[in-house]
Amino acid sequence: MDLLQDLQWRGLINQVTDEEGLQKLLTEEKITLYSGFDPTADSLHIGHLLPILTLRRFQLAGHRPIALVGGATGLIGDPSGKKSERSLNEKEVVQQWSEKIRVQLSRFLDFETTENPAKIANNYDWIGSLDVISFLRDVGKNFGINYMLAKESVQSRIETGISFTEFSYMILQALDFLKLYQNENCKLQIGGSDQWGNITAGLELIRKTEEEAKAFGLTIPLVTKADGTKFGKTEGGAVWLDKEKTSPYEFYQFWINTDDRDVIKYLKYFTFLSKEEIEQLEKQLHEAPEKRAAQKALAEEVTKLVHGEEALRQAIKISEALFSGSIADLTADEIKQGFKDVPSFEYEGEEVALVELLVMSKISPSKRQAREDITNGAIYVNGERIQDVNKVLTKEDRIEGQFTVIRRGKKKYYLIKYK
Repeated sequence: MDLLQDLQWRGLINQVTDEEGLQKLLTEEKITLYSGFDPTADSLHIGHLLPILTLRRFQLAGHRPIALVGGATGLIGDPSGKKSERSLNEKEVVQQWSEKIRVQLSRFLDFETTENPAKIANNYDWIGSLDVISFLRDVGKNFGINYMLAKESVQSRIETGISFTEFSYMILQALDFLKLYQNENCKLQIGGSDQWGNITAGLELIRKTEEEAKAFGLTIPLVTKADGTKFGKTEGGAVWLDKEKTSPYEFYQFWINTDDRDVIKYLKYFTFLSKEEIEQLEKQLHEAPEKRAAQKALAEEVTKLVHGEEALRQAIKISEALFSGSIADLTADEIKQGFKDVPSFEYEGEEVALVELLVMSKISPSKRQAREDITNGAIYVNGERIQDVNKVLTKEDRIEGQFTVIRRGKKKYYLIKYK
């Protein structure tokens, strides 16, 4: 398959401005393309993965990708897909977030190759110094109000209200495409399906500004879940690409828990496995769904891609330890990841009777219940069942001197932290 055929097979094409023309262009030459990422937080999340990985697919096919950080547009706010006005962030904050996002983007694209090295750009470089008169005369005059009002991103906000600030966003993004077309010979912009209006506005500006312009737009579908819930959200919030915000173990668990109805689609979207490999996993899914081979492949491929081989190994180790109960094999760092969201209790002291600790930490409601729990074999310390009601926890029961993991029953974990 050629690149566009592969994207079609993977379900990664939502709309193209001129598919036949783009196919011809990609066949005839190696092009430069871009996708933009506004710094609306200090990290990208998995909702950003699809355009990032699509840039990577183009690069692997020999084309040159530009990841554009919206240092300027991030100060304005994109109304696309939003029901209300974004709150504006301070310039210094957006600059800090822009730098963090620049570093994250560089993990996915190859900047070292000599043939088609990727590039990071920041639109603050050309918008930051633009004066209002130049903006209105040279850029704004190319856009009719009726044209802008017809865009879905504006239409959906007319009744609830849209400020002039957000109304002007599409013009700024259009200017990005023009600048990259002029300075980098960039002929294609890709983005999520909600970016169609902004992308076509850029093409309109290029058409009006440049003679015999040849530029294209392509959008990627919105990622959905079969159960109707929002993709990329968990009880703890968004699934981030920053390991400090979402640990590699939590990241791995997000993918391993993918619904059978979604897993093949996500393998096509988020991995670089071949058509044959994915079709084999689909066959295994139908023949032995309980083995969850497709989910394991998905979790391993995406975790390795985002966090690296070592983090993947650690995530699998934590998962297996929790499944088997062999907690003592984990390091303190792995304990932090695997037990981030379980109830915890801080204890200050050298030794403590297990019965006392169970009551203090509210694992058991009373000493009598604590003794019963121990006698009945319901209490595990670092994965080892304890049935001695006189058991005293010492420093020997602390993992790297920092934690003791107590389990009550089959699944209720508690983390004891030491001051």
